[in-house]
Amino acid sequence: MTGIALLGSTGSIGQQTLEVIRAAPDRYELRGLAAGHANEEFEGQVREWPQASVWSAEGRPADLPPARWAEGGLDDLATADGVDLVVVATTGMTALPAVLAALRAGRRVALANKETLVAGGHLVRDALPAHADDRLDWLRPVDSEHSAIWQCLRGERMGDVARLILTASGGPFRDRDPADLADVTPAEALAHPTWQMGPKITIDSATLVNKAFEAIEAKWLYDLPYPRIAAVLHPGSIVHSLVEFVDGSFKAQLGLPDMRLPIQYALSYPDRHPSPARTAAPEEWPPLTFAPLDPARFPAYAAVRAAAEVGGNRGTILNAADEVAVGAFLGGALPFPAIATTIERAVDRWGNNSEPTLGEITDLDAEIRTTLRADFGMKVGS
Repeated sequence: MTGIALLGSTGSIGQQTLEVIRAAPDRYELRGLAAGHANEEFEGQVREWPQASVWSAEGRPADLPPARWAEGGLDDLATADGVDLVVVATTGMTALPAVLAALRAGRRVALANKETLVAGGHLVRDALPAHADDRLDWLRPVDSEHSAIWQCLRGERMGDVARLILTASGGPFRDRDPADLADVTPAEALAHPTWQMGPKITIDSATLVNKAFEAIEAKWLYDLPYPRIAAVLHPGSIVHSLVEFVDGSFKAQLGLPDMRLPIQYALSYPDRHPSPARTAAPEEWPPLTFAPLDPARFPAYAAVRAAAEVGGNRGTILNAADEVAVGAFLGGALPFPAIATTIERAVDRWGNNSEPTLGEITDLDAEIRTTLRADFGMKVGS
């Protein structure tokens, strides 16, 4: 029985994680629940799993027994007795301290959150247990692309890997003339052709910032340099990523888009079990077509990749600047193409080559958000 703490239980990934747990009650025991908002969804989860400790950013519900409340927040849940695996499905950098605490306490982490490694990958690397000969057992990727790479690497030697190739659907504007993007509306940008996700990640999929963030994740997950991490457009979203080997052969993981499959793989590793994920025979799949990713069509992707390759404190800047720019676009304060220019200007303004401490990350993140929100006429905290 694997004891699980779920951080971010009310979002899409959190709810699908609970579906996987429900489908195998003899394998998984939910020991902790956390959410940003104590809404009706969260209240139902708290009732459904009475054995789980609970925390919410909005405070303890009046009817919750004090013994169930995790006074120390995410860190307490991530390091509690009986927790073997911490599933991180929060947004932003909220869970970075809890991820570090979990690894240092000998807990495994299943990471569905890009920002943790984008801003703090060097800290997560240093927090991995010294005896972790299989780093992907301790830090398990839940993103469909990285789960695919993880599965393709099983039984292989990293020295035999030529490149990792992330696949991208291209979002709703993959065929749009870049000259027409200045007038796109939030509703158009939120109409993703493949995945149903939250607004922030959906916009990141339209700009392909998410794919550049996945390249940063790949550097930390697989300890590979950026020249050996590539991306390709694959509109069908059947091939979730590929690994190219030095002999010229490729391995890929394929399947219908369904996040329950990579979630379950992260929970059950190294075993495989029947899954609630949907499936279909290969003859029912759409054509497997691929196309180059043109950085000129996706300038935000190019800006993030360029900054990431320089390193230093730029991961924190990329994360904060992108989040504020996306919020400004969704709020009507910024045109779609300005997301890329906002990221570039933030990197130019705040970038340096020192890897920041956790405290420095927190301070820099707050400074960037406050400054950019003021520039866009946004309320603090919006």
